[in-house]
Amino acid sequence: MEIAGRGRILIWEGASLWLMEALPEPDGTIKSTAAHAHHAIQVTLSLGGRFELRTEDRTVPGDAVVAPDVDHVFEAVGRIAILFVEPESRAGRAIAKALLHERALTPLAPDMLGDLVARLDQAGRHAPVSEQALEEIGRQMVQRLAGRAAASLPDMRVRKMMDHVAARLDAGITLGVAAKAVGLSPGRARHLFVEQTGLPFRSYVLWLRMTRAVGIMSAGRSLTDAAHEAGFADSAHFSRTFRRMFGLPAAALQIS
Repeated sequence: MEIAGRGRILIWEGASLWLMEALPEPDGTIKSTAAHAHHAIQVTLSLGGRFELRTEDRTVPGDAVVAPDVDHVFEAVGRIAILFVEPESRAGRAIAKALLHERALTPLAPDMLGDLVARLDQAGRHAPVSEQALEEIGRQMVQRLAGRAAASLPDMRVRKMMDHVAARLDAGITLGVAAKAVGLSPGRARHLFVEQTGLPFRSYVLWLRMTRAVGIMSAGRSLTDAAHEAGFADSAHFSRTFRRMFGLPAAALQIS
């Protein structure tokens, strides 16, 4: 399969940082993803590359923030960084409150991250690359973006359901079992989960499985291993889900 990009992925609790070089089409034109949506706040930054993000009613060239669960198209070439932040985390809620204001897509102010982008670019070019240094810069970016915005966490019962899911991704997970674990009926749990997270329980489980699978891929494991260990039915199910969430096949990325 033709490679669309190559790079490195770092994952920590509540966020991940993708340092990528987006490759052009064979004829030199900029590659474009299919329309896709994922359950994370996406902050896209130029490290010398060029890109454009589009939603149904807006186009933003350059550094931008995309709200979670929003269909968008991404065109890019050259070196970029993508910071994904879990919207249920305290930082994610603060970022949404401070930057998105219920918008689906918004430009990022040029001075928002100060020298952190330049530091990230430099750290990514240094050989050998220090993943610890990259992660620390990524964490500082999350803190800077969240700023001083006050943000509460989801309802305690929903957070316990999330913890229940995270501990059992490699097993069968049902709403009924998760609801019982927090003392709710399935109907009440379903309503509360959507109210607090913005998406159905099953979709949230799928997003967590995808996050785990990406972490396994970034460790150099095969797509088959990633699919199996993250609880997908098979590698085909994982590949379809990856394309729906990120707009391109998992096999189109070279991750180190």
